[in-house]
Amino acid sequence: MTELSDLFRRYLAQTSDSPIGLEIVRAEGSWLYTADGRRYLDLIAGIGVSALGHGHPAVLEAIERQMRRHLHVMVYGEYVIESQARLAARLAHLLPPSLSRIYFTNSGAEAIEGSIKAARKFTGRRALAAFDGAYHGDTAGALSLAGNPAFRAPFAPLLGPVLHLPYGDIGALAAIDSSVAAVVIEPIQAEAGVRIPSTAFMSALRDRCDQTGTLLIFDEVLTGLGRTGVLFALEHFGAVPDIIVMAKALGGGLPLGAFAGRDEIIGTLSHDPPLGHITTFGGHPLSCAAGLAALETIVNEGLPARAAKIGEYLRSRLLALKAPEIAAVRGIGLLVGVDFRSADFAHRFVAETIRRGVIINWTLNADTVVRLAPPLAVAEKDIDFAIAAMRDALEEARIQSRA
Repeated sequence: MTELSDLFRRYLAQTSDSPIGLEIVRAEGSWLYTADGRRYLDLIAGIGVSALGHGHPAVLEAIERQMRRHLHVMVYGEYVIESQARLAARLAHLLPPSLSRIYFTNSGAEAIEGSIKAARKFTGRRALAAFDGAYHGDTAGALSLAGNPAFRAPFAPLLGPVLHLPYGDIGALAAIDSSVAAVVIEPIQAEAGVRIPSTAFMSALRDRCDQTGTLLIFDEVLTGLGRTGVLFALEHFGAVPDIIVMAKALGGGLPLGAFAGRDEIIGTLSHDPPLGHITTFGGHPLSCAAGLAALETIVNEGLPARAAKIGEYLRSRLLALKAPEIAAVRGIGLLVGVDFRSADFAHRFVAETIRRGVIINWTLNADTVVRLAPPLAVAEKDIDFAIAAMRDALEEARIQSRA
């Protein structure tokens, strides 16, 4: 164990009993480099954050330029900050016209919290609806929406009332009534194993919200910014939410979240009382500068379309493995779920794949599913490297299962 690893274990609060524990000294493109001289293909892009890969020159240049101008100068919303204003304007022009007012935050969970507050204040209602398998963050309000009761139970009582509905079930939408302020949904559920609903379901959900005066909130924290083969996953369904929540790739590798909606919805947070939602570091100038550079790169280089194409290649290579342990391969763009028949086998497979130099992980709400979400610009040769590693990992996991 190195000195840094010892400090990590001794002083940093741990999030699990078994962190991966790689000591990262450098990151470039789709690759991570460790203190022991190894390199690892990052097939999860820092859980969707590093959409351009690591160290993209356009992002680094924007960070350096903004860093030399100024860093934090005032709490969010009081001064005119160029990088904030320009990123907000660019997002507004790329989103549907009704999602034109942007509120920047530090993270996706904070953006969920802000959207809940806006929905409650705008509608005057208190109840919320979410779905089984949902993951929206770990702050108290966001956790209230979580679809896995095992994550909610230790922290109860949480925000409520919250109605949890079966994901993708059109018949269940009748439970949404005029007491519900907002329905919060991931257009594609990542932590539940990359579950993709039907267009009919999303259309019915939009209609039901319209009928009951309920706001529809899309959590595109992971699916936004090209991940699913379009700039925002809402484009797959033809359903426009009242509020969209963004984060992860939004900051170009730096912390940044946002929620956006109509002015009359988002504007409720600015009066009665004023400063009804406030954040010190939300929309940090450095993060916004990096985010704008990343967004322009994603759009100008056509990376959503590339994600759709390379995602098809990745899924075809996974299916070609013809592994009997794999029950299904699901995906859209460069968000792919490999569903194993056994959770134990899935965990062995992850460990053995990492051992062979490819970073993958399983999902929080589906322990048989391994998620892949590489940088949008990942090369085909890197996909081939990953598939070779996975083929060997499958064989080793089989040996361990027989032992």
